[in-house]
Amino acid sequence: MQTPFKKRVAVIGAGIAGLSCASRLQEMGFDVEVFEKSRGPSGRMSTRQGNGWAADHGAQYFTARDPLFLHNLKAWIEGGVVSSWHPKIGLFEDGQWHESSSDEKRYVANPGMNALGKFLAGDLIVHLNQTIDQLISIKDQWQLSSKESGPINSTFNYIILAIPAPQVVALAKKLPSEVESVCAAVDMDGCWTVIARFNEKPPFPFDATFVNGEIISWICRNQSKPDRSGKESWTIHASPSWSQENIELDAADVNRQLLECARNLGLDCRGAEISTHRWRYASGYSKANPEFIFIPKFYLGLCGDWLNGGRVEGAWLSGRKLADQIIGTN
Repeated sequence: MQTPFKKRVAVIGAGIAGLSCASRLQEMGFDVEVFEKSRGPSGRMSTRQGNGWAADHGAQYFTARDPLFLHNLKAWIEGGVVSSWHPKIGLFEDGQWHESSSDEKRYVANPGMNALGKFLAGDLIVHLNQTIDQLISIKDQWQLSSKESGPINSTFNYIILAIPAPQVVALAKKLPSEVESVCAAVDMDGCWTVIARFNEKPPFPFDATFVNGEIISWICRNQSKPDRSGKESWTIHASPSWSQENIELDAADVNRQLLECARNLGLDCRGAEISTHRWRYASGYSKANPEFIFIPKFYLGLCGDWLNGGRVEGAWLSGRKLADQIIGTN
């Protein structure tokens, strides 16, 4: 009996959306390869590590509402990949501190936020440090080229772009009109992030804080999350608007302004070791909220949080629903 031809899929981007899509397609018998420009999977669910320390410097936690996502979340918790997080949360507003009364359930991956991406990537072929810079359509198939390796010696039946909208536009020089219109309507803001590492816990009254009306929007003690170890580390996120307005600012100036703001809010980082990271595309999503885009005549799909509400749950569902759509056409 002849073996059925396995459709080959290239997924560009190893964030949660891309990994969700890739793992579902592989589960259903597709031949999948993932291409990621960074050193590891997980995208903005990222954890930075150094000598004796680690800190989540991208997505800080996630929530869950959708039944399908909740079903998978249950398995992740049972497998020890994810835990509930119960921080003491502060809210700074109108110049005053308040303790948050929110009872929303929050979840984190263990021992860092990137652990969920590593788990989803577990059985996949993931090519790291591969910046895809060209898509070539050849007789109803796709070929890729990367900045690091040049033309990739494989062809694919489907291309999945699991990358932010501005990167979709830059990569696909000539987009189908339905893709171009959605991408053009998305304004994505960057995020400047500072990680401060202390020899001992600083005297700050909250584990995590939402900050309104300042250039900082979030402060979090990493050791308040389950299964964290190493040096006392705190993550500080600048606000989306300030980050975008200052996206090309020198890192030293970013540090000076954010650390001064943090000190005024009660977190004194003088004497701490400081690291800085710029997320060029951190937040923003399509108001049309299409969940995903699939164009069968081009064998092209798009998924990502920016297509489905801008949250971790939305990213996972975007990839999963795109995969199910492709499966349904085969």
